[in-house]
Amino acid sequence: MQGMPQQGAVPEEKDMTTTLVERARRYATKAHAAIDQRRKYTNDPYIVHPQAVMEIVSSVPHSEEMLAAAWLHDTVEDTPTTLGDIESHFGPKVAELVAMLTNVSGTGGGNRFERKNRDRRHSANASPQAKTIKLADLIDNTRSLLEFDSHFARTYLIEKQRLLEVLTEGDPTLWRQANHIVEQGLEKLLLPPHNVPASWFEHARQRYRESDAA
Repeated sequence: MQGMPQQGAVPEEKDMTTTLVERARRYATKAHAAIDQRRKYTNDPYIVHPQAVMEIVSSVPHSEEMLAAAWLHDTVEDTPTTLGDIESHFGPKVAELVAMLTNVSGTGGGNRFERKNRDRRHSANASPQAKTIKLADLIDNTRSLLEFDSHFARTYLIEKQRLLEVLTEGDPTLWRQANHIVEQGLEKLLLPPHNVPASWFEHARQRYRESDAA
């Protein structure tokens, strides 16, 4: 992965007096701002999400590399940044974490069931450290979804329920927190005003299981 940064990459000066985490914060902020990326429902600058993920990771046992990867976790997936850029600026440990956190579903075709199952298998093979960051990512993405988009939430929460099955090696406190948010969201969708039938959720789970076994 080592090599010259690709065109479109964000320049980052290697100031050795600045911490790894602070350099990651600056890099991620520039990378997401350069494409004017914003949060889907609030229109906030996208960097509020990596910041929240980093703060959640910092609340449990962690390393500097984990905090840096939390800031950078969406840069390769969403911006022109490459894994080579990440390794060049932040070293192989951070690059490896970012690679584990980058969804692979964009590299192949297939329907949503197939794509999300590919991402799930990719996450299943991640290290415990990457799974901890993934749990923090899940928590921040899920905790307010129901109030913004209850229709999409029913699909998203089933996917996250399945994802949690392969993230048990992550931090146990974050796993319990993520599981609570997902299960509570699914329970709320069964009730007014949503009234999603329990059979809808079971049918969706079955579709994902069948796709994964194919």
